[in-house]
Amino acid sequence: MDTWTELGRATGATGEVVLRRRPDPASGSDLVELVVGGVLVMDDGDASTERLLASAALELLGADGRAAPGGWRVLVGGLGLGFTLAQVLADPRVAEAVVAELEPSVVAWVRQGLVPATAGVLADPRASTVVGDVADALRAAPPASLDAVLLDVDNGPGFLVAPANARLYDDDGLAAAAAVLAPGGVLAVWCSHDPAALADTARAVAGITDVRVLRRVVEREGRELEYWLVVGRRAPADR
Repeated sequence: MDTWTELGRATGATGEVVLRRRPDPASGSDLVELVVGGVLVMDDGDASTERLLASAALELLGADGRAAPGGWRVLVGGLGLGFTLAQVLADPRVAEAVVAELEPSVVAWVRQGLVPATAGVLADPRASTVVGDVADALRAAPPASLDAVLLDVDNGPGFLVAPANARLYDDDGLAAAAAVLAPGGVLAVWCSHDPAALADTARAVAGITDVRVLRRVVEREGRELEYWLVVGRRAPADR
């Protein structure tokens, strides 16, 4: 039976939020796990796909030599354990990274350094937090004001942490994300299940083009797990 050490517990907007740590015999080190409403959101055993969400988006953003005056402005939906945000901030072309996180306890725990691999990420002067629903943050952002929107809110549309998150992935939700992107700006979504339907919706939304689906296989505790990214961008102004 796993021996867990509880690092934090709070009542959140979508149920109980728990941060906990346990020994991982496979690696010989500890795992930190985030559970929201009884659903495993993520752990820090292998954050390669969360990092890829950021690096793939920024690679596409800069593929045509595009550079925003003063640097790129990025919105990250979902702080989680901080890996996506950390990868965004690793790119010197990023001038500002705003992360929208629904659970204030998650922000507090990352800020306190309870996730060793991302300790200090929120101390970066380019990073700021909005405690609230990323869907509301998208609708509040001025049109064409962002260079990239990265959605790592839960497990994608195929396995929602909360039913309300479905509005992020429907026609209106993706259209709202597209509307805040500058020409050539990038939208990227992390998914735990095959996102073919999401990719089709993204292709059908006016202004989103170059939609790509990336599949990655991660070996975890003797099992091979599939994760997916959907990446696309708003058509450049000269098209």
